[in-house]
Amino acid sequence: MTLLAELVSTSSRVGGTSSRLAKVREIARLVAELSHEEIAIGVSYLAGELPQGRIGVGYAALQVAAASTGQAPEEGSLTLEQTNRRVAELADIRGGGSTARRAAALGDLFGRATAEERTFLLRLLAGELRQGALAGVMIDAIAAASAVPVADVRRAAMYSGSLADIALAAMTAGIAGLARFQLQLFSPAAPMLAQTAADVGEALAQLGGGDIALEWKLDGARVQAHKDAEQVRLFTRTLNEVTDALPEIVATVRALPARTLVLDGEAIAYDAGGRPHPFQITMRRFGRRLGVEKLLTELPVRAYFFDCLRIDERSLADRPLRERSEALAAAVPESLRVPRIVTASASAARSFYEAALAAGHEGLMAKALDSPYEAGNRGASWLKIKRAHTLDLVVLAAEWGHGRRTGKLSNLHLGALDPATGRYVMLGKTFKGLTDAMLEWQTRELLAREVHRDQWTVFVRPELVVEIAFSDLQGSSRYPGGMALRLARVKSYREDKRAQDADDMEAVRKIFAAQGGEPAPFRKDM
Repeated sequence: MTLLAELVSTSSRVGGTSSRLAKVREIARLVAELSHEEIAIGVSYLAGELPQGRIGVGYAALQVAAASTGQAPEEGSLTLEQTNRRVAELADIRGGGSTARRAAALGDLFGRATAEERTFLLRLLAGELRQGALAGVMIDAIAAASAVPVADVRRAAMYSGSLADIALAAMTAGIAGLARFQLQLFSPAAPMLAQTAADVGEALAQLGGGDIALEWKLDGARVQAHKDAEQVRLFTRTLNEVTDALPEIVATVRALPARTLVLDGEAIAYDAGGRPHPFQITMRRFGRRLGVEKLLTELPVRAYFFDCLRIDERSLADRPLRERSEALAAAVPESLRVPRIVTASASAARSFYEAALAAGHEGLMAKALDSPYEAGNRGASWLKIKRAHTLDLVVLAAEWGHGRRTGKLSNLHLGALDPATGRYVMLGKTFKGLTDAMLEWQTRELLAREVHRDQWTVFVRPELVVEIAFSDLQGSSRYPGGMALRLARVKSYREDKRAQDADDMEAVRKIFAAQGGEPAPFRKDM
């Protein structure tokens, strides 16, 4: 039986090094030592997750429980299975008197934990455990522990939302166990994401200088459509089902001739003049259960598809883009496909880019023709080219407003995840671009994610993604990353994105380097 103390010690070493190889080595060593019954628990905990998901206990209650359990034992006695069993019992507490019963259960758990284990459990239960064990590191560690090629683990991860399940399959059945993770009908795959290119010339160069596929980048909401005969289901980029909210898209997909399809595309609303609505207007159609019939008339949406992951009995996700594009063209009429050209000409690419902007869209997507579909990955074979600098950043905290914004959380602290450390790096603040409706919404949503606060600022779990427009990045010793956003303003909240889908520090540094910038040394005294 593995003690919780052993995992906590490993977690500490992982969090204490910036070396990816060292992180992988530490995690792999522990995973290899876990029993079959402990693998899912250990991998989940090291990834900062609970097998039970959210347990419905706030940070304040956790702090009180951790602080009121008396002196901690010097040696740990809790095993992983005992810890997980107590957390499961805690998650199941419902009904009358649940607050007191949860407090008692937390007290029992913390009372058995050492000081180091209490700190670990507090952060884990609060969803605040970030020690640099990101998905990519965990995949490498699972491969190392199981002696399975990392490519096989990475492929399985594309079609499973659970690293714990992947680890258990790899450790118990090797490559054969991972083979069961496939693209399945009505089980959405995480969408492939793109890196950033400054312009079409850079995109052509990065993708090899030959023919590439260029597509209009629509400012819509990602939608994945699954069809089997008359049954059609739609999913967002966060894998939430939105079938009932978008009946016109359901009807469109149902009418396609192929019996079985999995399509990737964008849903977008247009105004009376045929111009695309801003993203936040399109998002009004998502998640609505009431008034859908009225919105069908007031705010109709259209779907445009750019990828085909399955047609009839053929799974295409592992096939090159040129083959998937041929399947898409065979299955979906041109009127339902995102405008696309294949070219190696910089002038043709620029003309196509200008046409996309003239039609009211964001820019272009550039894609390598030989690229497979890397579900859930921000692949280097897909590049986005946008007119203005924008980044999808994560809200780390917000300050209380003044004047007409009194009582509202206003000034946002914005950050990006550094893959090397697993920690968020603050890049600046902004209160610009926020409407009254956005202020109301973000105050409610941020308070629901509160971790702690001081006199002026509420610090939150890094979960909300916001699209930020800015003029450029400048060197700044005020922030640890040595750079800061200039003239930043909120463009929209990206409710369709999770924190892991936001731009990371590698994307930020790439933009900064393209500007010829040099990060400033961080001064803690500022």
